[in-house]
Amino acid sequence: MARKELAKAYEPWDVEAKWEKHWEEDKTFSPDPDAPGDAYSIVIPPPNVTGVLHMGHALNLTLQDILCRFNRQQGKNVLWVPGTDHAGIATQNVVERQLKAEGLTRHDLGREKFIERVWEWKKEKGDHILSQIRSMGASVDWTRECFTFDEQRAKAVRQVFVKLYEEGLVYKGDYIINWCNRCHTALADDEVEHEAKPGHLHHVKYPLADGSGHLIVATTRPETMLADTAIAVNPEDDRFNQLIGKEAVLPLVGRKLPIIGDAYVDVEFGTGCLKVTPAHDMNDWEIGIRHELEVISVLDEDGIINENGPEKYQGMDVLTARKAILADLEAEGFLEEIVEHDHSVGVCYRCKSVIEPHVSTQWFVSMKPLAEKARAAVPAETQIFPEHWTKTYYDWLDNIRDWCISRQIWWGHRIPAWTCEKCGELTVSIEDPSACSACGSKNIVQEEDVLDTWFSSALWPFSTMGWPDDTKELARYYPTSCLITGFDILFFWVARMMMMGLQFMEQVPFHHVYIHALVRDEKGKKMSKSTGNVIDPLDMIAKYGADALRFTLTSFAAMGRDIKLSEQRIEGYKHFMNKIWNATRFAMMNLPDEIPAVELNAADSLADTWILHRLEEVKREIKAATLEYRFNDIAQTLYKFIWSEFCDWYLEMIKPVLYGEDAEAKAVTQKVLWTVLSETMQLLHPVTPFITQEIWSALPRPAGDDRSEDIATLPFPAMRDDLLDHDVVSRMDLFMGVVSGTRNIRTELLIEPAKKLDLLIKTVDNDDRAVLEDNVDLIKSLARIDNVTIGPKVKAPKASGAAVVRGNEISVPLEGVVDFDAELARLDKNLAKLEKTMKGVAGKLKNPGFVNNAPEAVVEGEKKKLAEMEEEKTKLTQLKERLESVMA
Repeated sequence: MARKELAKAYEPWDVEAKWEKHWEEDKTFSPDPDAPGDAYSIVIPPPNVTGVLHMGHALNLTLQDILCRFNRQQGKNVLWVPGTDHAGIATQNVVERQLKAEGLTRHDLGREKFIERVWEWKKEKGDHILSQIRSMGASVDWTRECFTFDEQRAKAVRQVFVKLYEEGLVYKGDYIINWCNRCHTALADDEVEHEAKPGHLHHVKYPLADGSGHLIVATTRPETMLADTAIAVNPEDDRFNQLIGKEAVLPLVGRKLPIIGDAYVDVEFGTGCLKVTPAHDMNDWEIGIRHELEVISVLDEDGIINENGPEKYQGMDVLTARKAILADLEAEGFLEEIVEHDHSVGVCYRCKSVIEPHVSTQWFVSMKPLAEKARAAVPAETQIFPEHWTKTYYDWLDNIRDWCISRQIWWGHRIPAWTCEKCGELTVSIEDPSACSACGSKNIVQEEDVLDTWFSSALWPFSTMGWPDDTKELARYYPTSCLITGFDILFFWVARMMMMGLQFMEQVPFHHVYIHALVRDEKGKKMSKSTGNVIDPLDMIAKYGADALRFTLTSFAAMGRDIKLSEQRIEGYKHFMNKIWNATRFAMMNLPDEIPAVELNAADSLADTWILHRLEEVKREIKAATLEYRFNDIAQTLYKFIWSEFCDWYLEMIKPVLYGEDAEAKAVTQKVLWTVLSETMQLLHPVTPFITQEIWSALPRPAGDDRSEDIATLPFPAMRDDLLDHDVVSRMDLFMGVVSGTRNIRTELLIEPAKKLDLLIKTVDNDDRAVLEDNVDLIKSLARIDNVTIGPKVKAPKASGAAVVRGNEISVPLEGVVDFDAELARLDKNLAKLEKTMKGVAGKLKNPGFVNNAPEAVVEGEKKKLAEMEEEKTKLTQLKERLESVMA
């Protein structure tokens, strides 16, 4: 078979497309449940079908892929399930916007036709995110792709809903919910985002019914006072507790309100008196339940004052009503004062409209019984990494409220409940009923609402394995091994999956949860389109390749630490990919078509024994870092080993052997070179799958090596304890110190690279002397030295560049090599020029007119320029001092 040649330059795009297609068509990552090996499974956090790949997705996919590819190398039977979420509200909004452009609404189409329209959109546009996942090189099993709204997941959703209903954990009732006037649907508590916004505290007088005075109530929302049904004070507040049991009069309305005592009232906030509006505030709702208060709602589902408000305000929206009510309060002498007050405002996570607490008949899950199990399982059965997220998880579960699961939209799992129009009986059933379960009437109507998208997502770890059917996948791969996700869905998703897994599988859904950090811009700011600092992963893949992006994200993925990302860093790791490619090309030019059949323990040169020892150490470091989720250590260990040790030192050290005439020594080194290169590709493969696959497929093999051409199927490189040689590290450190020290003298004193020098080494003991004498030719070659003198009595001339390596004194005679007077004159000239430029920049930065009026980027640029010049001045000054010391 003809030997495969690597292209002169690494162009990732053709390589990535080729191997991505190969892996999918070959079903490389489609495991057989009956195959041997311990099970290892991951379910992908399903991205919304409306979504596009962002940097958080890219990080998440990279980390999951590292774990899956690494565990395949460990001989495990690995399943990584891909899929998408039907994203009820978001997807419906997308299609409704399309209809609006056509002058239509969903109601013009009707429910059935509208759902058909959404499915059409999904088939046309909804799989874009999956092709983007493919571009990242994710080793998922595409044959088991799932969708939260496909037939099997629908079957699971119905089963769960009905079982929870039969167990009394799902119920229907009136409750205060988060309502989005724009999306026209209820939202769960964790679907509400809170934003700090400037506002006002309006101090309003509420007259006492007996005419003995008034109470002043502070409110941020005067329009809701129309629905007040009480005033609350703290029973411990001596200012007001004597009024408990009396009544006040609601301004503008005239309704009498009981004055009640409740410990919820904060005596320090506002005036210490709280208007209680059960229909329009979550906390007031709870107070209303405790005191059996009347519930009056004055806002309809569009945020308009309804028939329960005074006729004057009916038909007004919230802001219009607020303005009118404040004007009337002031005109009638009820408005005491208005104070500026910043407060937290809840907004819809989808459309960002202000959320309106709203009393409505909805479907709920009773959460406390489920939450207790989920809390007890951490960390006994499930560990969260980093550990500090465990407290956040506990806090949410300890303060959990019942989960509102009904949504007033059409795209989603329709609630499997039917009401009989004859007797009013509710029938909840897995299969669609044909008649009322109570009276047998055929006149039954299904609920219009659909289930919260997170309801189907909560079943993901077991529904993707085929539940409620008894499948091989469910028996083999559940519970899953690890979940990798962002902190922002710890409550939305992670906790709910824990609850549902424990409830229906009687096991936790995953053993480990790794919460990855946030990817920020290079200044540490959150990426957003509005600030224009978004780095698009698809753009980065197009410019630098997927491997460069993956390696960048991995190298900064330190546990619990946000990533500061810049395009320059991704470009830098593209250079690393080029370094790997070029090193491989050099190796392949010096390797025969068939690798020599020599034993690795035959290696006895400093270079070969050292690199084999380091390879063994790197294997152990990579394995430990992966098992401990220290992803950044994986990347940094490989980077140092490949770039600094393998490329910069080992390849340079073995050139004399590869170019020499000693066939036996060459064969040993070729075997070591091939071993280190091939096994390094295996170690690197989970992080950068494409370049390693391309290189592996081109490498020559020893005779009888019939391993697969597909590196993704190879095991983790075997550990060879017999190649560990800790003594060689000491010898190599000495060698590297002498070469680097000599190079530094050349660099610091600005000696031309081509200038041959002499080197004197005064050694401290015979062991160090022996190491240096054994490798004297290499020292000459790498440090560009003509003559080397080694021994305990070596003396350096006065005019010498000097350094010390582990007590050994190295010196380079400089007489005749450096023109000291000329160099000092040149340095003085450069320092004077630099100081003049620095003075100009410093003066500009001291000028308030420039600092205050110039664009921020320009000012920062000048500061950076000054800092760079100060650093350059320090280097030139140090060099001058060094020359002067040598002359002395």
